[in-house]
Amino acid sequence: MFEVLVLIVGFILLLLAVIWWHFIRSSKQQAVAMTGAHREDTNVALYKEHKAEIEKDFNDGKIDEESHQYLLAELDKSLLQDIEQNKKAQATNDASVQKLSVIWPIGLSLFVLMFSLAMYSQHGAYERLAQPRMVASNDQAQQAQQEQMHAQLQQLQQAVATDPNDADAWYGLGQLYVTGGQFQLAVEAFDKVIAIEGEQADLLGAKAQATYYGANQTITPEVQTLIDRALALDANDPSTNILLGMHNFMNQSYQQAINYWQKVVDAGRQTVNVAALTEAINEAKSRLSLTQGESSQGDAAIGPQLTLSVELDEKFVDQLNQGEDKVVFVYAVPANGGRMPVAAVKLMASDLPTQVVLNDARAMSPQMTLSMVDTVNVYAVVSQLGGAGIQPGDFKAEVNNVKVNTTAPIAVKIDTLVP
Repeated sequence: MFEVLVLIVGFILLLLAVIWWHFIRSSKQQAVAMTGAHREDTNVALYKEHKAEIEKDFNDGKIDEESHQYLLAELDKSLLQDIEQNKKAQATNDASVQKLSVIWPIGLSLFVLMFSLAMYSQHGAYERLAQPRMVASNDQAQQAQQEQMHAQLQQLQQAVATDPNDADAWYGLGQLYVTGGQFQLAVEAFDKVIAIEGEQADLLGAKAQATYYGANQTITPEVQTLIDRALALDANDPSTNILLGMHNFMNQSYQQAINYWQKVVDAGRQTVNVAALTEAINEAKSRLSLTQGESSQGDAAIGPQLTLSVELDEKFVDQLNQGEDKVVFVYAVPANGGRMPVAAVKLMASDLPTQVVLNDARAMSPQMTLSMVDTVNVYAVVSQLGGAGIQPGDFKAEVNNVKVNTTAPIAVKIDTLVP
């Protein structure tokens, strides 16, 4: 892409060179015309000088009357010929440079530049020039993470080689194997821990997760047996309930996923990342609302309902498919300048195209809902960093001044790169 831009710039410079070369050549012709006028003045001066010499020679008796008249006639003839030639040359130059000034090349140069910029902004792919830098940054971060994981893996392997009964090292090794996609090695590592410490719910849950991933995210009879044994020991075991929630989420059973995850949150275990699990629950609630088409809450059903058809422009599809799935925020803010969303939904780029319903159930605060305003501005943002707000490098769509009582579906096409 950068090479193409260089070629375009080079072509524009070539056009400008042609324009200014013609102007410079014309300027030289004007200089030649001025030189012709100067030559005519010189010829007249020489004529007068030669005529004075002839008159002097005649008066001094050096030439006779006949020679005197002949020399004067030849001198007049020569002067007339020189003047005629200069006039023809002057007329030719005037015709080629008439009305030519520096305004002409300047105006044409500006036209070329403005036309090129307009065409490129409309049909070009300038937004992709920023992407190699972003991709390179992501590659460096992934490489650093892989190097760190490899170092941890070597350290734990050395630890279990030194002490085969180090249960913590075996457990950490099993987790790293799961992260690296080596599920059979992970199962073997968890078996080592179970052999050392005995059957515990969290260990059976961890082994169930590794076996589940090794079976292409399928609850096989072996996985189900591990789940049943774990829940028999601890019904609130985080590993097992998180696994069940994730399985139901992937199969679009969002309410069941919410139930399993909420059980873990309510148990209040210190080892659980409650913030991440709460975010997963909110995501499941958002998708559950999408599948229902509208909120089951009575207040939302009788309030304004904005149906949005959200899609991604084709020019961004290939780029987003190359990396990790990106978070998409769809929200509405008051058109009168307020910044607090009156309704918001969080999706993933892989969900697009889809329909989103914004209503009072999607409010971020009971004090600021869709039914409290008349007109909103609607945004859909693909976040590169996963955070709320519009940042450079994000992709966005914007539909302004939407009446909240609009019933027809509203097209929201994400087709703009945030500079």
